[in-house]
This record gives sequence, structure tokens and C-alpha cells, in this order.
Amino acid sequence: MPENSGKEDKEFPKEIDVRERRKLRARNKKSDEVWFGLGMFGAVGWGVAVPTVIGIFLGVWIDMKWPGQYSWTLMLLFIGLITGCMNAWFWVNRQRRDIDGKRENHGD
Repeated sequence: MPENSGKEDKEFPKEIDVRERRKLRARNKKSDEVWFGLGMFGAVGWGVAVPTVIGIFLGVWIDMKWPGQYSWTLMLLFIGLITGCMNAWFWVNRQRRDIDGKRENHGD
């Protein structure tokens, strides 16, 4: 047998304990997770949609006030969309860090 088989034998029960506690905690929070997931989905959707719509309205207003060679509506639509996607990415990333921090605090 390899030299580190004793180390693996000691870590195996710890790993099983960590996984079992994680499963029990997930089972207890299952209904909360569904609502949390729907809430996150909605927040991400609104976080992308609002800047995009604001960009469209602002672009239409600029195009009506000062018509020109370039479409401000399209440019501001893309700027709003990129801003909204970055906003959603930062928000989801922050939530992931919070979840990872909770896992570390619980020892899983």
C-alpha cells in the first residue's frame, strides 16, 4: 500500500461528516432555497433590464431632439445592456462569496 493510506483513512470520516452535515442543512433549507433562487433570478433580470430600458429611452429622446448620422438608441441600448450584465455579474459574484464564506464558517 502507498505510504499516505493512513492519512486518507483519517480524512475519509471527516469528509463524510462534512458532506452529511451539508446534506442535512440543505434538506432543512430546501423551501428557502427555491424562493432564494427565484429571487436571485428576478434580481438579475431586473438588474439587466432596467439599465437597458433606460438606455433605450434616453437614446430615443436624444435621437428625437438631435437627429444625426448615428443611432443613439442602438448605442445606448448596448451600453445599458453591458452595464446591466456587469451589474448582474457583480451581484451574483458577491452572493457566491457570501455563500462560500458561510461554508467556511460552518466547516464544510
